[in-house]
Amino acid sequence: MKGQASADRLRRTLGRADLRAVPESRRALRELLRHWGTPERSEVAELLTSELVTNALVHTGDEAVLTATVGPRGLRVEVRDFVDREPRPRRPSVDDGTHGRGLVLVESLADGWGVRKHRVGKSVWFELGADAA
Repeated sequence: MKGQASADRLRRTLGRADLRAVPESRRALRELLRHWGTPERSEVAELLTSELVTNALVHTGDEAVLTATVGPRGLRVEVRDFVDREPRPRRPSVDDGTHGRGLVLVESLADGWGVRKHRVGKSVWFELGADAA
């Protein structure tokens, strides 16, 4: 995982299908958020980030780019991949085990989320507002 961080921004390139990037992304985000919000809010941000990173790496088999920005309005996290297939939340069944819950968690815990298309691929993003932090 290659990347950079500043006082209010994190950017990481995540290797092709390299699931070690999931805990590394959580650690990097935790460092970015150490002075932001409550510990509980930061834990939600870490959980949602790990869901987006996992989805991008597992469902595309390609590289991804994680960007997190802390601003006056709150936190915005985006995970960009280079596959055009658009993700959709689905209600998992009992037979799914632990799979199929990522976007349902994002949908239920984030203040906002969505998908932004690019010429090649897309970004899945979520926001957590500063006023709730």
